[in-house]
Amino acid sequence: MEYNLADLFESVVDAVPEREALVYLDHPGTGAERRLTYAELDAAANRIAHHLIEAGITPGEHLGLHLYNGVEYLQTVLACLKARIVPVNVNYRYVEEELVYLYRDADLAALVFDAEFDERVSAAAPKAPTLRHLIRVGAPVARVHGPDSVAFTDAEAAGSPERGFAPRSAGDQFIIYTGGTTGMPKGVMWRQEDLFFSGLGGGAPTGEPVKTPQELAERVAAGGDGITFFPTPPLMHGTSTLTAFIGFNFGQRVVIHRKFVPQEVLRTIEKEKVTSVSLVGDAMLRPLIDALKGPLKGTDCSSMFSISSSGAIMSDSVRAEFQALVPTVMLLNNFGSSESGFNGTATADSGPEKGFRLQVNSRTAVVDPATYEPVAPGEPGRIAQRGHVPLGYYNDPQKTAETFFRRGDERWVLLGDMATVDADGIVTVLGRGSQCINTGGEKVYPEEVEQALKAHPDVYDALVAGVPDERWGNHVAAVVQLREGAAEPSLDDVQAHCRTRLAGYKIPRRLVITPRIQRSPSGKADYRWARSVVAPRRGPEG
Repeated sequence: MEYNLADLFESVVDAVPEREALVYLDHPGTGAERRLTYAELDAAANRIAHHLIEAGITPGEHLGLHLYNGVEYLQTVLACLKARIVPVNVNYRYVEEELVYLYRDADLAALVFDAEFDERVSAAAPKAPTLRHLIRVGAPVARVHGPDSVAFTDAEAAGSPERGFAPRSAGDQFIIYTGGTTGMPKGVMWRQEDLFFSGLGGGAPTGEPVKTPQELAERVAAGGDGITFFPTPPLMHGTSTLTAFIGFNFGQRVVIHRKFVPQEVLRTIEKEKVTSVSLVGDAMLRPLIDALKGPLKGTDCSSMFSISSSGAIMSDSVRAEFQALVPTVMLLNNFGSSESGFNGTATADSGPEKGFRLQVNSRTAVVDPATYEPVAPGEPGRIAQRGHVPLGYYNDPQKTAETFFRRGDERWVLLGDMATVDADGIVTVLGRGSQCINTGGEKVYPEEVEQALKAHPDVYDALVAGVPDERWGNHVAAVVQLREGAAEPSLDDVQAHCRTRLAGYKIPRRLVITPRIQRSPSGKADYRWARSVVAPRRGPEG
């Protein structure tokens, strides 16, 4: 047995077959509820895996998951892993042109899609030459002539519930497409063994990784249940799918909703006694605060042990607001990426005063991007990780060469995040290099300014971008969403607030008030949108 995700999952199934594995609650929607034990989820995945094999999808070919959250999503990922087919996440927000690019770039041979996306799939699929097998989840949309496809229920019914698959390997691949904040999406190619240790913590993200593949099931059999993981962002974002697999590797229960609806999330936490919630930054934590202060006041959240965020930080002021409502919960700002998995967790003193400070793992370093050598304490560099890192970007040798390198016998990945490191090894993240604003020779990282803005009592959310400036090259501009009922602050008000927290060159010189900040479905910042909002405007400047 190797460190193969399907082999590991099956070993857990054999250890605790009757334990509840997956709970799906359809909010918003029909209110439908599905509960599967480990044995039932295993059999359901086997059925889809056998269907794919019988449909002619071969080991190493790619299957796209163009789906909302649901049992079918995780069932299909497991089916792919069992049949040695490579799962590929598809952003369900993409329009036709973006879908055509991704379907082609990923060389998809098969696609599982929600019927709600019939129209877009119908338009994009014929333009993807390698795509030959489609499976539709849900009834066809009546007004749309959908693409030729097999109903998921039919595919499931036709497939055998038994295993009987060919041997697998640690080198079988798992691809995570990441859109980032600039450029076209890129497919990060992971060997499953590397993903197991970097993205899934080696079977124990908060403890000692397993030393053999067999040890995973032994730990599950020796331990009890009682932990419930609740990944609330879309599964199409790698973090949520990996969170679900962390739950499976523990032999514990995973709860998912179709979509993020704050009030329903809180109801589920109370009903299912959820212990661990994952989300993405203030964009998801703030609505939970609003619900707990309003219609869901008094909801029992005592089962919760932790809320973790990755992809965007929970700012200091928002964390404090939630902590006042649920004082027993631990709030963790985790740091990682599709290219590195997990790198570290924010320190207790991380915040607006000292910056976003991380206690990183032993495989993470801050290096000079030109020489790949570690930087001296206090000197800026880029975060890098060694050891269990991806093979590169699918279909993109140039970006692979720019991002992945070897030092000695080890493989490294160079992330886009700028940082410094102190003498104690604590890393302070400055921000994404691609989003850095150069104003008069000084560098401003949007995340730092956004934290200061969100500490303003009238600001609900904020994004920061650079605007061309004849004198300074660029100046800082802020897009702000106000709290409901708040009076609109002036630029002077916002600048006075920020001056208590930031150096003068970091202060926003332009302010745009918007009804709603645009983010990805998981809450990640959309800086392209922010730049489009601030660039054409002629607002007051200070």
